[in-house]
Parts: sequence; structure tokens; C-alpha cells
Amino acid sequence: MGVMSAQKTISMEELVSLCKRRGFIYPASEIYGGLNGFWDYGPLGTELKNNIRDAWWHDMVRCPPMGPDGEPVSIVGLDSSIIQNPRVWEASGHVGGFNDPMVDCRESKSRYRADHLLCLGVNGDTQGQIYTFVENDDESLASARKKLEKYIKRKLEDEEVDVSPFTSLSADEIAITVGPDVKTVGTLTEPRQFNLMFKTFVGALQDEESAAYLRPETAQGIFLNFNNVVDTMRVKVPFGIAQVGKAFRNEVTPRNFIFRSREFEQMEIEWFCHESDSAKWFEFWCETRRKWWESMGLTSDNVQMRSHDSDELAHYAKEGCGTFDVEYRFPFTSPGYGELEGVAHRGNFDLTRHQEFSKKKLEYFDQQRNERYAPHVIEPSAGLSRGTLAILCEAFTPDEERASKVFMKFQPRVAPIKAAVFPLVNKDGMPEVASKLHQELRKRWPVQFDAKQSIGKRYARMDEAGCPWCFTIDSDSLNDQSVTIRDRDTLSQDRIGIDKVEGWLAERLV
Repeated sequence: MGVMSAQKTISMEELVSLCKRRGFIYPASEIYGGLNGFWDYGPLGTELKNNIRDAWWHDMVRCPPMGPDGEPVSIVGLDSSIIQNPRVWEASGHVGGFNDPMVDCRESKSRYRADHLLCLGVNGDTQGQIYTFVENDDESLASARKKLEKYIKRKLEDEEVDVSPFTSLSADEIAITVGPDVKTVGTLTEPRQFNLMFKTFVGALQDEESAAYLRPETAQGIFLNFNNVVDTMRVKVPFGIAQVGKAFRNEVTPRNFIFRSREFEQMEIEWFCHESDSAKWFEFWCETRRKWWESMGLTSDNVQMRSHDSDELAHYAKEGCGTFDVEYRFPFTSPGYGELEGVAHRGNFDLTRHQEFSKKKLEYFDQQRNERYAPHVIEPSAGLSRGTLAILCEAFTPDEERASKVFMKFQPRVAPIKAAVFPLVNKDGMPEVASKLHQELRKRWPVQFDAKQSIGKRYARMDEAGCPWCFTIDSDSLNDQSVTIRDRDTLSQDRIGIDKVEGWLAERLV
């Protein structure tokens, strides 16, 4: 359960249920029992995700924002290969350093991220047993506390409970620790590093010479094509290269629906600039990206910016600049926040490393400065999958007065169905008029036609799908050539001429 704002409380169980029931997201390979960390987007989920992606592409690439100097920034697009030369990942540091600490339970065979495990003990007790639980998991916490209280044979006050990270435990302390889903002491292994990249093979033979990796991030394909873009597109620093694409990470513990999965999509910009201007552009992109998510319907109460602590910084982060995250208050993180997008100052780490490993110059000659240099990079990198989840969470609106008990309050810009057309009853010429209107509207927008079941049940289906407006043809429509508009959010109903419907929608679907 998580509190999203003062106005509404939702549970992930309810959201996941609606997503499957209405065709947003399904478990991958469900008929075979599923596959942990993988999800399929259904008809409505595909439209929603594509709408978010298209909005990002329009706002960042086709019609980019105004820069600090009042001029529109220059950004071009790219779609690089998912599989790159394996040397790419050596240069980027992923082969040697893209790791998460992993812990196994010898009894339950469960596997955990060590940095996602927390420990419960009694304040001041350095000899007693330690009980672990999974971070942001209320059930796991309650179970650990119950086991601790049973061990000491009394109830504990909150101030008596000590919480500490599992990664701070010594080997001797791990030996007296109880795992989250067992009752036996000493079944957890010490943390060990686990590389997150998916390994595969290119060609007929499966040996180390043919080894390759599914990309764990989209950024490297942009750096590899820096010279190609500069040579072919007549761009001048500062400029950006944008890409939307799949990435793959073999997460130790995928969790929280599509928040942390093994296959996901990124919307990413690598912004190339001179070192002296990098601080200005870093600030610009932090503010721009926060405002963009709010423009997509995420309320300011549920969005925040957070600077990474020094121990969180990636190996490529420029010293003294670091990374800011755009964070969203997901139900499973509430009252805290979870990462939605990172804005990182990468310095010129990547271009310099690829120069070193490839022996190819990746420099830019700046005619105005009369200087040749490897540009510094500001990277706004947004999770499209996480963005879709955030917008699903934000849109989820309980309403006990409705037949559906909930409606999805999507902005019309991202709503998977823009409008629906209904005949009030399936007779007396109403279906024919409704069908004709539907045929006209669907030429421009995703519009649904539905003549089955009662009008109330049809409204309820559209509410759960997040459709902003429904147009109903009734007996009066045949005489006065008008139609009833039902608004999803207010439930108000107004009449408008059938010939005015397309223009009415066009004004609201800019």
C-alpha cells in the first residue's frame, strides 16, 4: 500500500490487476508460468508507452526546448544496434565494473541484492540474532519483526529496534543472521559481485572469440557514432544526440512490477558541450527534465530532484558535479521516492575511453574557440518503462461513486484511447449513425466503437481504459443531428452537433 498524495491512496495489487484486466500489461510467457523480470505490453499499454515516447521525441528532438541563451537547442536522433563489438563494453567499464552485490539463501534458494537487504536487531545487543528483511517490503519487515520478538520473547517498542544495512555486517555477524524467508540462522552467504550484462554469442561457434553482450544501456551507441553524426549532420557543439531503445540488465531481484525488470526501454540524450559550459547545461537539463515530467501529468507533490551521494556515483560521473535524479513517489516507495530519470555529468570519460580502446580520434574542432577537444557530456536518461509506470500510478483514481470504482485520469495527450463512440441502444438506426461518426474520427485518432452491453458498463470500461470522452448517439440524435459528450473526469454531459465533433476533439488533442 502506498500513499500517492493527500487526495488518494492506491495499492499496487489493484493497479496490477487493472493493468491486466484492461490490456495494459501482461506477465510475459504467462501460459508457461511466466518469466521473472519480463513483461508484455498489451494493446492499451503499447499505445500508452508509444504516446509517452512520441511526446518525449517531439518535445526533445523535433521541437526541442529553448536553451539558456533563449535559442532552441539542437538535438538529432539515432537508433543504434542492441549488440555492439564486445570491446565497447570493456572501454565503457561494464565488463569489469557493472556489478551488483548478490546474496543467496542456502535453505530457501532465494536470491537477494545485498544492498536491498536490511537488518533488524535490538538496540545495544551485539550478541543476539539478526533478522533480515527486504527494503520497501512491508510484509518482509513485519515478518522479521515477528521473528525477532519471538526470539527475545517480548514485544518491542519502535525505539528499541535497530535497523542497519546488511552490507555493514561482518562475516561473524552474517553467521548469526536469519534470512527474510527462513527461520534458520546462518543460511545467508556473504555478498559477492554479480555482473548484470546478458552474455550471448555471434556466429556459428559459441566460444570466447564470438562472445557478445546485449547492451545494458543505450548511451554507448551514441558515443560510438559521435564522429558520424558530426560529419554528416553539420551540427555544432553544443548539441545533443537522442535515442529511444531497449536495454537489458540481468537484475538479481526484479521487483515492483515494471519498475525493476530485466528488459526495459530508455529515452536518452547525450548532450555534448565545452567543459566551461558544462555546469550551465547540467543545471538546464535537470530543470528541463523535471518540468517535462510534470507537463506529462505527474503532480509536483509526487516529483522531486535528488542529488546522488558520493558513494552512489557511477564510475563515469565527473568529480564535483555528479548526478541528479528525477524521482517519483511510487506506491511501493511512499512516503519516499524512486528513480524515474537520471541527469548525469559524464565529463568526457566515454569519448576519451573509446578513443583509447579504438585508436580513433573522437574530438571536435571548435572553430569559434579555435580549439580541438573531446566534448563533455550531460546525460538526461529516462526510463520509458518506469515513466509508463509512473503515469499509470498517477492516473489511477479511486471513485466509489462510479460503476468501475476507479478511473484512469490520463492526460489526453498520452491516453491510449482518445474517444469512444456509442449507440445508446443497438437498434433504431443508432448503430449506423454511431458507426459513421466512428469511421470519420478513427482517420485521425485511436477511437473505439462499442455497442455491447448497457451504456453504464460501456462507460465503466472506458473509465478504466482512461478514455477522456465518450460520444453517445441516442434517439434525439436522429432528429437534431447532435450527440452527447460525456467527460471522464467531471462526468458532465453536453450536447454538440455531430458535424462539430471532429473540430471539438481537434482543439483538445493538440
